Amino acid sequence: MADSLAGVVLAAGAGRRLAPLTRLRPKALCPVASVPLVDLAIGRVQPHVTGVAVNLHHGRALLQEHLVGRVHLSEEEPEALGTAGALGQLREWIDGRSVLVTNADAWLPVDLSALVEGWDGDRIRLLVVDDPGQGDFGPARYCGAALLPWAVVQDLAPVPSGLYELRWRTAWAAGTLDLVDCPGPFIDCGTPQDYLAANLAASGGATVVGPGAVVDPTATLERCVVWPDAVVGPGEQLVDAVRAGPLTVFVRDRCGAGSATYGR
Repeated sequence: MADSLAGVVLAAGAGRRLAPLTRLRPKALCPVASVPLVDLAIGRVQPHVTGVAVNLHHGRALLQEHLVGRVHLSEEEPEALGTAGALGQLREWIDGRSVLVTNADAWLPVDLSALVEGWDGDRIRLLVVDDPGQGDFGPARYCGAALLPWAVVQDLAPVPSGLYELRWRTAWAAGTLDLVDCPGPFIDCGTPQDYLAANLAASGGATVVGPGAVVDPTATLERCVVWPDAVVGPGEQLVDAVRAGPLTVFVRDRCGAGSATYGR
């Protein structure tokens, strides 16, 4: 593999599909098993890199407060730059290194050694799962971790643009894209349904109650997430739901639609 890697966590997305939870905090700060997604992503790349950068746009004030002093922060203004543009803005910080990039909104509790080991530093390498219904490269679906040589990154511009459009699609067509099967589970936490599914997968199916949350002993919780410092009152019955501060999101069908209410 390359002598050194820069780690980049992509955390600038608006999280529109995860609304209304993202009205309270940016998607990257939504917790899975009581740990913010961005922290899980940083921990995923940190063992393999010489430094970590996180890009910020939506919810950047909260993310900056959470991350300041821990990683290099790249604030995107006046608009989010997309996956390629984010790397373009970070070129000076990357400084000739190849890049291990991961998505903050991916629940991906795997050791990325399966992706990193044996890499020659010349070809783009992506972590994928078999998903014919949502495949990006035939039946293979990108699952939120990639290795990019410096030669691929060095001429990216800090303008809104995507890696798939600028780099990956061309490499796939040319037969120069390496795909590595993901060695463990993966859930894209893009919707309330998938976010709940990630929490239940992380907990083995048990309700997740965050630190500082108060659950009345007369309340009933089944397959729920209770955010840190949230309150579940006397006699409440929550099933397939997320309680986040004053907001409750009910996932009627974990593969389908849901509903949300404010207040309790």
